[in-house]
Parts: sequence; structure tokens; C-alpha cells
Amino acid sequence: MNHFLAISDLSSSEVQNLLDLAVRLKKEYFEKGNPPIFKGKVLGMIFQKPSLRTRVSFDMAMRHCGGDALYLSPNEIGLGKRESIADVARVLSGYVQALMARVFEHEHVLELAKWSSIPVVNGLSDYNHPCQGMADALTIQEKFGKKKGLNVTFVGDGNNVAVSLMHVSAKLGWNFTLASPEGYDLNLKAIEVAKNIAKETGSKLSFLRDPHDAVKGAHVIYTDTWTSMGQEEETAKREKVFPPYQVNAKLVSEADKDVIVMHCLPAHRNHELTDDVADGPHSVIFPQAHNRLHAQKAILARLFGVA
Repeated sequence: MNHFLAISDLSSSEVQNLLDLAVRLKKEYFEKGNPPIFKGKVLGMIFQKPSLRTRVSFDMAMRHCGGDALYLSPNEIGLGKRESIADVARVLSGYVQALMARVFEHEHVLELAKWSSIPVVNGLSDYNHPCQGMADALTIQEKFGKKKGLNVTFVGDGNNVAVSLMHVSAKLGWNFTLASPEGYDLNLKAIEVAKNIAKETGSKLSFLRDPHDAVKGAHVIYTDTWTSMGQEEETAKREKVFPPYQVNAKLVSEADKDVIVMHCLPAHRNHELTDDVADGPHSVIFPQAHNRLHAQKAILARLFGVA
């Protein structure tokens, strides 16, 4: 594994092996602390878009394993504007041992990887969010084990988070359903990728309009903000379209009795997700957030070749 740009780049066994490593590193951390396997390593963190979980989880992942992280703000780089992406990649390759980039355009992270001589991690792009997808899969397996045939339902906008959830579900043999309003469907290219994966794993993919139909038999209900960063001018329009897709107690009651409710955060409470669900017995949103730390340790360990 030279870079970590998309879950679809990995085989099903590679995905499961990464999850198994995350489980081991998490157990180790809580029992005795992680050994300094990242000693002498520095992760450069490029941020076009701000984030609480991405910054802190990557920073602490490096620290827990004896390494360090360097935050690079948008003003310091001006990726593709102040300086070409190719030049940024080649310069930073001589300073740090890996790069994590949280960007607006997926092409930017692909170009970083093309020109970089060190590993590049996609911390989020407009196409996908693979680090979140791995943390999501870790959370689901902690609840249900390594079962195939789980029913994973995403309710809301067919965004970058939904893409990675669909791909990791397909890789692990889970059935994926999206319930979204017309005009807010998943990227067609991402769907084709998922269909090809599903042919090998037996995963079933469904794309519906009615969220109540979508959650029938669901073991996982996942939602995200109705308006992502960079879409602020669409807020008024989206707030008229998405209320029927709110994850509330009634919707949760229509799923499997042991369903878990997930959200990648930040949540706009009582919009896409009601307070009583977010803080209720089915919610795993905070263990899910914490699992970003452990999943990313596993990703970095593989890229550094130390585990």
C-alpha cells in the first residue's frame, strides 16, 4: 500500500486486515499504550477544509505511536494557487515522511500522490472520505462482528461519506442502501465501482427514495449533514428538501431491534438527527468518532511499513 486514497483501491482482504490491525492497536493502546513504532516519523497535514476530528485524530495517532504531526493551514500553502500541487508534493517529500490532505477537489489529492515520493492519505475530498469509512467499518464490526449480509442504510444526501460507506460495505459483503431525495443521489462513477466490488463479494446495493422503506431490516442507519462545507449557498433549498429524511425515533423504530445509528459529525442536531436519537441507546456516534484515531493508526502503520 503506497497511498491511501480510496477504500475501493484495496482488496477485501486488505480492508479486513487493516481493521484487524486497528483492533489490535486499539486494544494495545488501552492496555499498556502503543509502542513508539512511528518514532522519527512526521506526518504533514494539509488542510483546505477545517476539521475537529481529522486534525486531532491524526495528530494524536502520531503522538501515541512516538511520531509527530505538522499542521499546514490553507494560507501557508494555497494548494494549486500560490504554488503548484506538483511543487508542494515534491518539496514536502523532502521534509516529512507522509502527507495527509483534506481537500475540496479529489483531483488535488490524486495529484499530490502522483508527485509525492512519500505516502499520501486522503483525509477527505469531494469524492470520498476513506478514513471515515474505515472508522465506520471498525465501529460496525465492534457491534456485529465479522458478519456478512449486514444491512447498512444511509439516509440523506449521497455525499462523499456515503461513497466510502458504500465501498467499504461492498468490500466486506454488507448490503448497502441509500435513501436520498431526487437530485441528491450518489456519484454514478462511485456506484459503478461499488457494483463491480459487489459482483465479487455478494453485496446487494439498493437506491431508494423512501427512507422508511430503506430502513426496514437495517442493522445500521447512517446520516450526515444536509449541507456540506462548500455548499452553504444551497442551505435554504436543502432545508426544504431534506426534512422527510430526518433520522428520528419513528424511523429508528422501523429498523432491526438492535440497529445502531451513526453520524460522522459535526451534527446539526434536530435537523438530520434528533437529540433523542443522537443521545439514545442506539447511537454509537461518539465511539464512532473515537475510532477515527485507531483506524488511522492502522492506515499509517501500513503506509510506514511498521505493522
